[in-house]
Amino acid sequence: MLTGLLRRIHPTFVSAACLVSATLLCAASASAADPFNTAALHAAGQGDSRDAKLRAPCERSPGGQALTLSDVVERSLCNNPQTRQAWANARVQAAQYGLAQGAYLPTLSATLSRSRNESSATPPLSYNQTSGSLTANYLLYDFGGRDATLENARQLMSALAATQDATLQSVFLSAVQAYYQYYAAEAALTAARESLRASQESLQAADARYRIGTNTPADRLQAQTAASQAKLTLIQAEGNARTSIGLLANVMGADANAPLVLSPPADAAPMELFERNINELIDEAKKSRPDLVAAEAQVKAARANIGVVNAAGMPSVSLFAGRNYNDNGVTGALRSNALGISVNIPLFSGFNVTYKQRLAEAQLDAKAAQFDQLSKQVSLDVWRAYYALLSGTEAIRASNDLLASAEASEKMSAGRYK
Repeated sequence: MLTGLLRRIHPTFVSAACLVSATLLCAASASAADPFNTAALHAAGQGDSRDAKLRAPCERSPGGQALTLSDVVERSLCNNPQTRQAWANARVQAAQYGLAQGAYLPTLSATLSRSRNESSATPPLSYNQTSGSLTANYLLYDFGGRDATLENARQLMSALAATQDATLQSVFLSAVQAYYQYYAAEAALTAARESLRASQESLQAADARYRIGTNTPADRLQAQTAASQAKLTLIQAEGNARTSIGLLANVMGADANAPLVLSPPADAAPMELFERNINELIDEAKKSRPDLVAAEAQVKAARANIGVVNAAGMPSVSLFAGRNYNDNGVTGALRSNALGISVNIPLFSGFNVTYKQRLAEAQLDAKAAQFDQLSKQVSLDVWRAYYALLSGTEAIRASNDLLASAEASEKMSAGRYK
């Protein structure tokens, strides 16, 4: 039935429609499910291939093996839900970019119908009705609306790509921090156990001196208080150690109660390579910080959105063509062709365009202020981190000297005690 109906439509028009359809189908099949190749614009890789690349190290890691710091980071980047969400959001915006590109292509639609009709007239009338239509439409000019929409989608995709990079860096940093916080908690737990052992020995010595009359009750109570305080510190250290391993498992995308076997970090000496000009570091951070890049792209997208809104209130010119066929089985077949240009002129929309323009301008001001605030925050972050690193490095050096002095003092005290 459909074949016969298509044959009744003008052969030339059908051939042209088939040619257009075949061209679009070939272009779509050549690029698989991505005819505009938006995956090539996706941040840091070809969409899903990046997911597979990052999952590979996790799949190769045998269960029960002690995880080094690099293993922890790899598993975090593979399994943390934040990274998967960032990749998904970037792919969503890539699809939006494809939609914006599709506005530059013509649209083609076909409608086919066949029905059986019966009338109660005298004499009764029964007939088959067949109809079909083929319509093509192509937007010629819209005062830059499509261009602004495409630019808006492009900038939003750039913003999400930068946000994806920021998410990866954040997860990377969280994994490193959680790894070292776990071993810091373990070291604090070891120190608390040693402190409790020493306090208990002091309590036993104070109790013995009290029994032979060389110590006062106050000295014994003081030693007992110190032992109780050391026990409380041990309980808190045990809780912190359990919490830290749960936090590390969470960053790695696992449940908090997941068993983890970790390899301890190697001892590291403080380095001085970071001691650079603070102004250079701030300038470098403003160029490479992905969250600042994302904020700048948001400003450009808001500026392009103003063009979209302005074009919405302007006329648009389109080219249209159509072929209709209608056969009601009574009066015979009726064929009609249409080819022309249409102009759509919006006259009044209840001040819709006016307030959309105000909204877009206000959103641009907000995005610009957000970018300016983030730019200043980046400089403050670098300033804080730089001097915190300097102070921490000096504290490590001072702690090493203090540790050496304490070890020497402990040896001398132990010798005097013996």
